[in-house]
Amino acid sequence: MVKLLDCTLRDGGYYNEWDFSNSLVTDYLSAMDALNVDYVEIGFRSLKMEGFKGGYAYSTDAFLNDLGIPKSLQNKIGVMLNGSELVEVSIEMDAILEELFVKAEDSPVSLVRVACHVNQFEACLPAASWLKAKGYQVGFNLMQVADCDELEISHLAKKASQFPIDVLYFADSMGSLTPQETTKIVRAFKQGWQGELGIHTHDNMGNALANSLKAIEEGVQWLDATVTGMGRGPGNGKTEYLAIELQNRYQKSGNLTPLFELIRNYFDALQKHYGWGSNPYYYLAGKFGIHPSYIQEMLSDSRYNDEDVLAVIEHLKSEGGKRFNLSTLEAARHFFSGEPTGTWQPASVLSNREVLILGAGPSVKQHRRAIESYIKAKQPFVIALNTQKNIDESLINIRAACHPIRLLADCSEHVKLSQPLATPFHMLPDDVRAELKNKKTLDFGLTIQACQFSFDSTNCTLPNSLVVAYALAIATSGQAKSIYLAGFDGYSADDLRKKETDEVFNLYQKHQDALSLQSITPTLYEIPSISVYALTK
Repeated sequence: MVKLLDCTLRDGGYYNEWDFSNSLVTDYLSAMDALNVDYVEIGFRSLKMEGFKGGYAYSTDAFLNDLGIPKSLQNKIGVMLNGSELVEVSIEMDAILEELFVKAEDSPVSLVRVACHVNQFEACLPAASWLKAKGYQVGFNLMQVADCDELEISHLAKKASQFPIDVLYFADSMGSLTPQETTKIVRAFKQGWQGELGIHTHDNMGNALANSLKAIEEGVQWLDATVTGMGRGPGNGKTEYLAIELQNRYQKSGNLTPLFELIRNYFDALQKHYGWGSNPYYYLAGKFGIHPSYIQEMLSDSRYNDEDVLAVIEHLKSEGGKRFNLSTLEAARHFFSGEPTGTWQPASVLSNREVLILGAGPSVKQHRRAIESYIKAKQPFVIALNTQKNIDESLINIRAACHPIRLLADCSEHVKLSQPLATPFHMLPDDVRAELKNKKTLDFGLTIQACQFSFDSTNCTLPNSLVVAYALAIATSGQAKSIYLAGFDGYSADDLRKKETDEVFNLYQKHQDALSLQSITPTLYEIPSISVYALTK
């Protein structure tokens, strides 16, 4: 018996911080009821508190009890738990589970799925016994399984068979599988697992539906889908397409009309706004096993043009792009390697000098004459971030670059620019260093440590890989007198980039070695400001 699990609110929440309107959810639940889906995975269950997230990021019992879930769905509600929350903390697993779950008979939730990467899988498995003892149906979702060979898959399946798991899922995390590869994976699982299997597909290469249908042919009983495929990047298998195929091929009952009305009334507009769905970039990412978050990040940032995106894909094709998520520090940790000791000492040129850091905001162009007049009159040491060219280039002393994606995209442009490039050169991937071999570089090392700044003579520690943090460290390690900023216009208050950059500025300004910091152009960031027009009196 094929089971259809819809996880729209859980997977789609990556776009809107799991903050769906009440009217959408009411109509969504009615549509799922009419469609006769087997389970609705309504959201995550989590203890993580940082940043605002809507109710479906936590899906507490109290929250779910207020939703007015249709009676016929009340035994079909599931939540997902990220395995990393069980094994990457110092708290005992049982204590975490006790905090998250009551007995199933006292909860609106009947199914709990644990999602984990291959390297977390065995450590997470004991959670199945705990959840089963509480009366829940238990699923395990194994992510990035396409990276495993058939023997490893069979081994993992045998490990899973030792625990009371109701359904063992595998996810096509990179959207790279073909139907033929799906067949191999299912058969490998069956070498060590006799229970029910499930598949969670992504649509990078347009194969989500085909892979799901092939999985059914091979004996997979559980299928994941989301309305219009709503999910990170290229999205998932589409509920509406799978429902049609299941009705036509397997005589699965259900009324499609409320689902189509839901799409027309809500999801068409959401998709237009957020832009999920496959495109040639996601196709390339799927083909070369590159994490779709790379593509999603670049497509949402107007600084990256088509040439930039392709340049990054070309690099990741050879270097590998499976291991990091752009929303975390893992980006820099996996990009840079080796000890963070550099060879360039900023103090040799910056000591006791004013430093001007040039950002890429429109205010630089708007106030160009005043900025250039200030530079000519006061002779600050000018550090331009990345490749921006909004003032006379002869007035720029050096450029700084360290953000992995920006650096990958800008390599060819840096070679053409005349200024030396400050970057952690010896820590860069081999192909990036090869591309910069004819470029004068200033090797200033870095390491990434959350919530940390430190400043040594030839290297630094940064809270993240934002280039503004790197430039602040260069000036501070260089024992400059003070720092001025231009072109740091900022973003709206609800833009995550503003929050991230404000955190850098706030952390820096609290440091005992911080220099005086002022913006000389208009800014929305939480930093002191002074007018560039007042500096050249």
